[in-house]
Amino acid sequence: MCRVLRVNRAGYYAWLKSPDSERAKEDERLLGLIKHHWLASGSVYGHRKIAKDLRDLGERCSRHRVHRLMRTEGLRAQVGYGRKPRFHGGTPCKAAANLLDRQFDVTEPDTAWASDFTFIRTHEGWMYLAVVIDLFSRQVVGWAMRDRADTELVVQALLSAVWRRKPSAGCLVHSDQGSV
Repeated sequence: MCRVLRVNRAGYYAWLKSPDSERAKEDERLLGLIKHHWLASGSVYGHRKIAKDLRDLGERCSRHRVHRLMRTEGLRAQVGYGRKPRFHGGTPCKAAANLLDRQFDVTEPDTAWASDFTFIRTHEGWMYLAVVIDLFSRQVVGWAMRDRADTELVVQALLSAVWRRKPSAGCLVHSDQGSV
């Protein structure tokens, strides 16, 4: 190999046995801190934010050095997120009558509930949260979370509310019926 690369064998082995330089030792120490901050950010931070974090800790390093060390280790920032999820429905459903008619002032608990769901961005992707609240106390009485927005999500939230509160027959459940 030395002959192909035109390097003196004795020089190559001397270089191989030589101790690491102070700069290399410092790079190794900084790399440990960089990996720690990168993992603590959920693998999201790039070299600029990590360099700022290190400077806030009192470390002397430029963002270019942090960038070089991250690049050699293959540590990359998460750039942006995917688009907001779209809801793809099948056949359109018939809308139920609006029995509550925006009369949200209820005099007794567990006589009227309202439900809705939303999506939340997480490091693993989008999660969907369905919530049922009691219109009397304005407290959450049931909820469910999944990685898919489907009927099962809403059913689980309603079953959670029924299991916790055990409402009497005639409890009205209001929903915006998916006006997305």
